Amino acid sequence: MINNISDFIPLSINVKGRLLFFEKPAVMGVINLTSNSFYDGSRYQGEYEVLQITESMIASGAAIIDIGAASTKPGSDWVSANEEIQILKPYLKSLLKQFPDCIFSIDTYHSLTAIMAVEHGVALVNDISAGLIDTKMFQTVAQLGVPYVMMHMQGMPKTMQENPVYNNVLTDIIDFFTERVASARKAGIKDIIIDPGFGFGKSVEHNYTLLHHLDVFHMFGLPVLCGLSRKSMINKVLHTKPSEALNGTSVLNTLALLKNIHLLRVHDVLEAQQAIDLVTRYKLRS
Repeated sequence: MINNISDFIPLSINVKGRLLFFEKPAVMGVINLTSNSFYDGSRYQGEYEVLQITESMIASGAAIIDIGAASTKPGSDWVSANEEIQILKPYLKSLLKQFPDCIFSIDTYHSLTAIMAVEHGVALVNDISAGLIDTKMFQTVAQLGVPYVMMHMQGMPKTMQENPVYNNVLTDIIDFFTERVASARKAGIKDIIIDPGFGFGKSVEHNYTLLHHLDVFHMFGLPVLCGLSRKSMINKVLHTKPSEALNGTSVLNTLALLKNIHLLRVHDVLEAQQAIDLVTRYKLRS
């Protein structure tokens, strides 16, 4: 007898009228259309290069391609919606024409950028501020009718890593999502993904506390996304640079997968997909 049907139906999001199920974790590949991303291996310039890397990510197993035109690394400056739109428009036209069946998301904290991107065919909005930078974001996403990734960030990218302080990092972020998810639902957003925001206003200790307790975020009954790729929580422990952090990324991605997260946001799609395949096979024996 089935006591709780939700235990048997995997979480999903509605993408352009079709359900994307997370019965197995998925990969979100990162494409940065900016010259000052923290990892220079993810900076792509020119239409041909962007099309090439997108094709490679899709072939390697990416379920979603996340496009951004503003760096959000620690110390980065504010980028206006007009600047983002000017950079993004020609790329989005080419990408959606070349890969019409691919699911694209837009990495932005501006509602105007979100509108432009969805009008071009983008299917998700990925907002590092969870609607706190642009107060029109929740209403906009609800009207657009697309899934929404909300991330936790303490402060702003310019200063967020100067001295992050929490009463309790875990309970503070749970409180944050409790309020933000309720507000998003009230605005009319139906499909929500939560991202604890590794490296966004968090010390190394904060980040590893979150990683250790990742499974607590399943309390919301929503897909959980993790962006651990080549971040300082790896490099500060291993004394590496972002360009040397692929192995460390794979290790942390594996730990996150063992906590049953649903999406990995990464620069290196093939390696993330391999981690998913191996952890999935491992769980079959447990």
